[in-house]
Amino acid sequence: MNARHLLCLLLLIVCTPLHAAEKPNILLICVDDLKPLLGCYGNKTVKSPNVDRLAARGVVFEKAFCNQAVCAPSRNALMTGRRPQSLGIYDLGTNFRKSVPDAVTLTQFFKQHGWRTEGLGKILHVGHGNVEDPGSWSVPHWGVPVVAYAKSRGKLGDPITREEALFTNQAATGKPRGPAYESPDVPDNAYPDGRLADEAIRRLKAAKEKPNEPFFLAVGFVKPHLPFCAPKKYWDLYDPASFTLEERQTPPDGAPRYAPTTWGELRQYQEMPDKGPVSPEAQRTLIHGYHAAISYMDAQLGRVLDALDESGLAKNTIVVFWGDHGWHLGDHGMWCKHSNYEQATRIPLLISAPGVSRPGTRSTALAESVDLFPTLAELAGFPKPEVPQGLDGQSLVPILRDPGAAGKEVVFHAYPRNPAGQEIIGRGVRTARYRLVEWKKAGAPADTADLELYDYEADPKETKNLAAEQPEVVAKLRALLSAQPEAKAQIAKAARSK
Repeated sequence: MNARHLLCLLLLIVCTPLHAAEKPNILLICVDDLKPLLGCYGNKTVKSPNVDRLAARGVVFEKAFCNQAVCAPSRNALMTGRRPQSLGIYDLGTNFRKSVPDAVTLTQFFKQHGWRTEGLGKILHVGHGNVEDPGSWSVPHWGVPVVAYAKSRGKLGDPITREEALFTNQAATGKPRGPAYESPDVPDNAYPDGRLADEAIRRLKAAKEKPNEPFFLAVGFVKPHLPFCAPKKYWDLYDPASFTLEERQTPPDGAPRYAPTTWGELRQYQEMPDKGPVSPEAQRTLIHGYHAAISYMDAQLGRVLDALDESGLAKNTIVVFWGDHGWHLGDHGMWCKHSNYEQATRIPLLISAPGVSRPGTRSTALAESVDLFPTLAELAGFPKPEVPQGLDGQSLVPILRDPGAAGKEVVFHAYPRNPAGQEIIGRGVRTARYRLVEWKKAGAPADTADLELYDYEADPKETKNLAAEQPEVVAKLRALLSAQPEAKAQIAKAARSK
């Protein structure tokens, strides 16, 4: 071997480990109350150009689902990799560390392995008695209010916080919250998501100055969460007359009476009915507001993506776009989330992993929120992450490499109800075609359960509970459910009962 060949060999030995050890940055975009009402999911009305351009960079998961259709449990699933039925937490106010005190969250795991972890906006659910998790972040979390108005006590654009709105609107209307929507002519940063994008851009610029320190930046946009507040220009993108109302305004035939949501969240807002349905005119306005709020959030996402591209960091940054749950927009006469039905449980999920995912591809493989922890860990070089709480999900990296791969057979979700003062858990099992929900008290015998079965090939709008008509399908799906550990009861309530 001559000197030149020896030099090349030495350079190869020295350089290869450096390249292999390069740690990818991670940009996690969390969005509150966003169903897959997006251009990249086939919707022709909504204006979502920036989500769509992110979709063109990676893989769109067409059959992704949350693990519970409400904020705190869904975000616990994302951050701990454990389903609500594993943690025993189904409410907003119980902190996940009451279930697993030594849990290592997704961002905490990366922090322990050398990433700088920063959280902006709504990542974990804070409020209703729940608190932020300092151990998950390298620097203090940077928060924004979820409920805020741009109508001012002073100059136009000064935000009114949720606390101010509670005080002023309770006295004026008897409702605990203010209007369900507004459309003032204000700049984007008159609302929290605009200020959140400003801060995310500052963080990306700072990260550019630290090229040897990988970052995990979690950005939690709050729109389209109620109230549907967005600057006027986003409302002006839509003709309200173009929106059509859902044809079916009643729950599925044969569903248990307690299974549908009574959408108490929306009823807390001004001009919303305390009982009964929303008027057709108000429905159309709410649909308009939801679209406007999506477009407003989309514009803020676009600003963040622009900053990522301009920083030069995009080529080594994994980007995940995740919705915490879906939203009923009048289907079955229901609004908000809080159910086990398709419109509440199906979520948008996009993953762009440079060098791994195939740009502009789609997958029909089943995915659930708990899959993101092992997926991001594997993408960063940790194929089997070990954490005290264990992980319920499985990595989606094989799907990113081959979007046509089959993936898992089933995903799981749950929602609690309290008929006649007795808490029961609706455990859902979703396959590519069916959903079965088994309603019973945690730990109760299987024969005490009420059942729901829906066939999304024959009945995609869930018009009829088929459980009594298809016992063979029910048996197969219950076998998948029974292979899982029994759902834990809500831990806080169990503690209070002692």
